[in-house]
Amino acid sequence: MEKAGSEKSTLHLRNKHRSRYDFKTLIESCAELAHFVGVNKYGDESIDFANPDAVKILNKALLKHFYQIDFWDIPEGYLCPPIPGRADYIHYIADLLASCHQQNIPTGKKVKVLDIGVGANCVYPIIGHQEYGWSFVGSDIDEVAIRSAKNIADVNPSLKNAIEIRLQSSKSAIFKHIIHKEERFELTICNPPFHASAAEAQAGSQRKARNLGHKNYAKPILNFGGQHSELWTKGGELAFVGQMIEESKLFKNQCFWFTSLVSKSENLPAIYAMLNRAGVAETRTNNMSTGNKITRIVAWTFLTAAEQAAW
Repeated sequence: MEKAGSEKSTLHLRNKHRSRYDFKTLIESCAELAHFVGVNKYGDESIDFANPDAVKILNKALLKHFYQIDFWDIPEGYLCPPIPGRADYIHYIADLLASCHQQNIPTGKKVKVLDIGVGANCVYPIIGHQEYGWSFVGSDIDEVAIRSAKNIADVNPSLKNAIEIRLQSSKSAIFKHIIHKEERFELTICNPPFHASAAEAQAGSQRKARNLGHKNYAKPILNFGGQHSELWTKGGELAFVGQMIEESKLFKNQCFWFTSLVSKSENLPAIYAMLNRAGVAETRTNNMSTGNKITRIVAWTFLTAAEQAAW
């Protein structure tokens, strides 16, 4: 078990997860969590973050308590994301939109966001809608993930008619077949698979298990889970983001901002070069820090200042 920090000061100021986990309150929202809570070596209440079942129930409690989500579940083995980091991405892109709206964050269903790789968990659309009222389209290549995300969106009354889930019919496409003709999005978001191979993904899992103090780290159980398409892709995140940039040119007048997380800082120079070649009008980068992990949000738009004002 790990020590919970009293204040996660690296998280965005609007992030509801800056304070340490209040397990008493979370158990009131989700009684199942009590089974996984114990006192760690620091004398604090915590869960075993190396246990995937404990992480899943913690997520369930966080989504119920902070976002009023009564039903949330994912199929076994699918990615169970850390909620604080997901919330950070949403708040930073809200700031991005505000920068083009006289520093006011636009809210409500008219703000349409596309989540590339929504996953079985549907977490980005949940947080984005519950915090800002935005409407979402979530896409994925995995039919099991699609069914799970659609079920979460349909079963929770607060999400109904706000989240549409679309199956990406082509394993080699990102925006194609998903963005409809004449459809417009204020934002696209993506947390790309950042490993280049199954072996690289396994090595990453072993490192994480070792850091969590897992004794059997050579054969780790992924505490956050993840399918092949969620964890790795040929060429890693650089190839994926490169393809995203290439395809974004086809929809440059239909999306205000394209954004993606970039996990590896060494990939940034190549990404900036690709954006330059694509002829984007503006690029922005935001550093995001959750715990010991630093990642970046890279955003680009093809719209000139005049076109942005007209949008």
